[in-house]
Amino acid sequence: MELRQLTYFVAVAEELHFGRAAARVHIAQPALSTQIQALERELGVQLFVRTTRRVELTVAGETFYERCVRILSDIDVSAEVTRSVAGKTARKIRIGTIYPATIGVLPAFLSKIARKYPDIQLQIQSGSTDDIIRNLETGQINLGFIRPVENIGSLRFFSMANDEYLLAIAKDSRLAGLDVIGIDDLRDQKIISFSRQNLSYTERYFAEVFAEHDLARNIAYSCDDTFALISLVSAGLGIGFAPQWTRDFPNRNFELRKVRGVDFRIGMGVAWSSEDPTATRDDIIDIARSLVRPPRQLATALSR
Repeated sequence: MELRQLTYFVAVAEELHFGRAAARVHIAQPALSTQIQALERELGVQLFVRTTRRVELTVAGETFYERCVRILSDIDVSAEVTRSVAGKTARKIRIGTIYPATIGVLPAFLSKIARKYPDIQLQIQSGSTDDIIRNLETGQINLGFIRPVENIGSLRFFSMANDEYLLAIAKDSRLAGLDVIGIDDLRDQKIISFSRQNLSYTERYFAEVFAEHDLARNIAYSCDDTFALISLVSAGLGIGFAPQWTRDFPNRNFELRKVRGVDFRIGMGVAWSSEDPTATRDDIIDIARSLVRPPRQLATALSR
């Protein structure tokens, strides 16, 4: 079994398309198919189910994929360890990010990294906090912009900002004319909530607020993300709580207002593994720390 075969397998497993995978690893498609077939013969198991329309991993293939990702990641880490011992800087920084960071602090962070290390490749991938933590633990990324977590094991985290959640209402809504909005003012409103099966801390909080004030029955629409919620609000279909960074959406047809008795803020910060051997890691963390600003500035930056 050769290392390149593992690389080829991972490419096919992630693309689920031999043509795209072949282009990704820069070999001809027939050669890629031959390598995968040789790998299957050596293992004595079928890794993929191939039809004329689709390529799917078998159960054995899914297990092998997880192991291959770890093996290839360990090899990358070993290379970085060797380079750091020799005093060399990292050649690639892999960053995971949740959306609020993507439009908030990430651009400034990337700009500083690029200026200090112009030869380093930057690889950015979006995902949930849970996804990013898993990738940090397996060494697939070096740094993650995520929601708050505890320092557990090798995981380290520091807070950079806080998102305040406000009530999103259509500009022509009756609520827009009120000087002060209270919970009771929501009783004749249709509420837009989230429909995720595994609710985050944010969504659980508002589900509890609605239940506490007997507003759960007012939930008329559900969606899977903030953008969908804002679209429904802008269409005049209801109200919902959204983070403050939605305030400066272009061509918006909604307003964000405080609701008396509802004061919800959720943090965002940087996480990394203390076992990450990237030679420039400490500098990278220092750059991230330099972006931490007083609360008012943070709120302004995140709303941009």
